[in-house]
Amino acid sequence: MSRLTINNVTKGFKNCPVLTDVSFYIETGEILGIFGRNGSGKSTLLKILFGTLRPDSIDAYLDDERYYPNQNIKFKNLAYLPQENFLPQDLKIRDVVPLYFQDGEIQNKILFDPRIAKLGNQRVGTLSHGEKRYIEILMITNLPQRFILLDEPFSMIEPLYQDAIKDLLTVIKNEKGIILTDHYYFDVLQLTDRNILIKEGKSIEVSGEKELAENGYLPKMNSL
Repeated sequence: MSRLTINNVTKGFKNCPVLTDVSFYIETGEILGIFGRNGSGKSTLLKILFGTLRPDSIDAYLDDERYYPNQNIKFKNLAYLPQENFLPQDLKIRDVVPLYFQDGEIQNKILFDPRIAKLGNQRVGTLSHGEKRYIEILMITNLPQRFILLDEPFSMIEPLYQDAIKDLLTVIKNEKGIILTDHYYFDVLQLTDRNILIKEGKSIEVSGEKELAENGYLPKMNSL
């Protein structure tokens, strides 16, 4: 079991504070949900953890070793799914997968996935948003990293693929730690072991809809 501990993350843009005190931990075998209104800093936080955005301050540990996200190349323990699709749109699925995986066993695992096998000859650009998102998450979760960061995995995709992604993450969490954020809060809560809400730059632990409503993320009537 591995543990990622994040303390006191701060980040501002042009003297405007976005994150002022965010702290949490996650272990392999868990799914952590991160909630927050638009502009609260959820995507900013994930980019900081992955190392593509420099924080103003952070105190982080991977197990007992100090973790510096901007030196992620040393640790290679976090993988990141951005909101935007990242696969080359003009290539066929069967040609895309080998670009990211040289291991034939992993290639076959992805290409012969029941939902992907029928799409192998299609170009990425012709796939539905749900199909694209599913194969991206399937690829991300087959990377060797111990922790996975998922930004909006359920947003605007077909219910069939929302369910497929939930099934996939439920299996993958046996081996990895998963941090996900999405405005489709009900889908997130179906999966998560623990949750935090980012409000006014600070992290608040929440257990479910009731506490999300009490902290102003959901209307009070939705918590009943």
